[in-house]
Amino acid sequence: MTGRVPAGRRTVSTVSNTETQPREAVCGATGVAVEPVRELLPGREVVLGGPRGMAVTRTLPNRTRRMVGGWCFLDHFGPEDVAGGPGMRVAPHPHTGLQTVTWLVDGEVLHRDSLGSRQLVRPGQLNVMTAGHGIAHSEESPPDRSPVLHGVQLWAAMPDPARHGPSSFAHHPDLPVLTDGDVRAEGEVRVTVMVGEVAGVASPARTFTPLVGAELQLAPGAAARLPLRPDFEYAVLALSGRVEVEGVAVDPGPLLYLGSHRHDLALRAAVGARALLLGGEPFGEQIVMWWNFVGRNHDEIVRSREDWTAGRRFGTVHGYDGPPLPAPPLPATRLRPRGRER
Repeated sequence: MTGRVPAGRRTVSTVSNTETQPREAVCGATGVAVEPVRELLPGREVVLGGPRGMAVTRTLPNRTRRMVGGWCFLDHFGPEDVAGGPGMRVAPHPHTGLQTVTWLVDGEVLHRDSLGSRQLVRPGQLNVMTAGHGIAHSEESPPDRSPVLHGVQLWAAMPDPARHGPSSFAHHPDLPVLTDGDVRAEGEVRVTVMVGEVAGVASPARTFTPLVGAELQLAPGAAARLPLRPDFEYAVLALSGRVEVEGVAVDPGPLLYLGSHRHDLALRAAVGARALLLGGEPFGEQIVMWWNFVGRNHDEIVRSREDWTAGRRFGTVHGYDGPPLPAPPLPATRLRPRGRER
């Protein structure tokens, strides 16, 4: 994590894209590595919420690999000192055609949405919001909060016809956990299954395309070999410490893309580490992702923006103290598909 400033000087933003000039990202359908690979993809720093916002490291969409399975967006934020300032404060904003996943290592986030949901999420718990045809939500730090905020924000693209369906929200306070006795491990290993299935143990979270997401914790000197599905593509992101993945040392920052056709994954941590395992069946549809919308073409994005600006379709978020986020201007050129990779 780079670009930190002293506590109390900035507002933390996450689980949304608050860029005022968002980049177009079009991906899907092609470009899957149909073999095991080891590609270290650098992240780019994005400041959310204006010049005094929080700097996050964005590794999806990436210049070379825009998706991993259905996962199309990944920001890693913190650890950030939020004791002396407002902490996270993300005004109501819209989403279409995706699921948002909130996962915290430290801190708390209060979620509100246009369905009337109000839910606090803490480390080890999972919030999953399904946008479908359209939903609005806000996130903020509660008044009585921990001094440090650290976590990830993830989006998963929804396929046809589910992306045109109703929106929903689910909170999962208890998730299945595998320990070193459940997997081939040496030393203390803990695997929390956030989404999908690992070693035959499944998360209760509902998804609309085959996915996996798991937090891996390895004590100093620990090693493990996790079973994988060869029809999935995978990637690993270090959250803290250094994890060695198939012989590649991964520190917080870049995303290690692993391709597909793997039956297992070797992990090792000399000094202890926490990491995120992501994977899924290669997504078979091209998507256009702009601001907080996931669609299929330029015209869909235009309609979503117009509906949000006009106060249609997305409903109202009650309880947030402030106005909703305005939609940024569209680019001068049409948004167009280009495939999963450059």
